[in-house]
Amino acid sequence: MKCIVGLGNPGRKYRKTRHNIGFMVIDELLSRHNWKLNKSKFNGDYLIEQLHGEKVMLLKPQTFMNLSGEAVRPLAEYFNIDVKDILVIYDDLDLPVGKIRLRQKGGHGGHNGIRSCLDHLGQKNFKRLRLGIGRPMTAVPVVDYVLGKFPKADQADVTNSITKAADACETWLKRPFDQVMNEFNQ
Repeated sequence: MKCIVGLGNPGRKYRKTRHNIGFMVIDELLSRHNWKLNKSKFNGDYLIEQLHGEKVMLLKPQTFMNLSGEAVRPLAEYFNIDVKDILVIYDDLDLPVGKIRLRQKGGHGGHNGIRSCLDHLGQKNFKRLRLGIGRPMTAVPVVDYVLGKFPKADQADVTNSITKAADACETWLKRPFDQVMNEFNQ
């Protein structure tokens, strides 16, 4: 089974914020297939379905961003999902709005949700899908920026990146990850 994890913060207050773009990709996948997250365990809302001949779990940790690994690890262990079969989707300040990047493994790059996943999974071998949110253009503190909403001027780029990210997730269910990286890291 493969596991696609979207990082974000639970609750209405955070729904359309930059930090929740990982949740938005999961929502796009759910919408495409008329699915709903119908199970909850270990502080994570999830569903398990078949897609493109592959069993897949879509997961939204409900722990808040900085504790995401607390939901990812126990679910991966419970369902016997290998770390190399986990793809974590999250926001990235260092990518411009509208850009996506896939990686096989790596460090946390200052992202607390990824730091938590690294700490709890105990290794770097999970896959990553980063969606650009850009950096603040003014002296706004980073925490306020990531918890802020995208301006209307960015909406087309945000929607495009969410669509591309969901496409990349679906492609991963059909092809090796290095091929997905070659196609979507353009």
